[in-house]
Amino acid sequence: MNLDTAVEVLGTLVGVIYLYWEYKASHRVWYAGVAMPALSLWVYWQAGLYADFGINVYYLFAAFYGLWSWKRDKGGQRYSPITSMPVKMCWLMGTMFVVCFLAIGWLLKNYTPSTVPWWDSFTTALSVVGLWMLARKWVQQWVPWIIVDTVSAGLYIYKGIYFFAALYAVYTIVAIMGYFAWKRKMQ
Repeated sequence: MNLDTAVEVLGTLVGVIYLYWEYKASHRVWYAGVAMPALSLWVYWQAGLYADFGINVYYLFAAFYGLWSWKRDKGGQRYSPITSMPVKMCWLMGTMFVVCFLAIGWLLKNYTPSTVPWWDSFTTALSVVGLWMLARKWVQQWVPWIIVDTVSAGLYIYKGIYFFAALYAVYTIVAIMGYFAWKRKMQ
């Protein structure tokens, strides 16, 4: 097994742990949230997925914010509860997605040798929104992840990153289950 494949396999294993903890709404998700992007940076750079590389830098910083946000004292509770996204935030999430999508896509198309600039931009921009929603512990955070995971699985097959493709196929299934599990926990 070469170094690229070994890092991809290790990243996949950490990704499974991450997903399990996210499904359980455990604060430990953020510890795996530091390790997985660190490993993924290597994989995405080698595959020429520059937006995915960039989003993983964001993921590193967001993991620290998420851990802090989830551990804050919320009305006497040690960890923040799962809540629903306020309706007024929908326009902000949509705007954040469109701005990130267009900016990242333009940068990738004009300044990198990316062969999939708009698909890479799409998953990256939607991941920015999804991770921000996860850090706020909104049940709706699963919706962007279902879309990102589905598109990413296909993109990774296309790029020959088969372990990550399998991981993201599993992510899609668990994201659907996670949405309903969080919905039950919220009630």
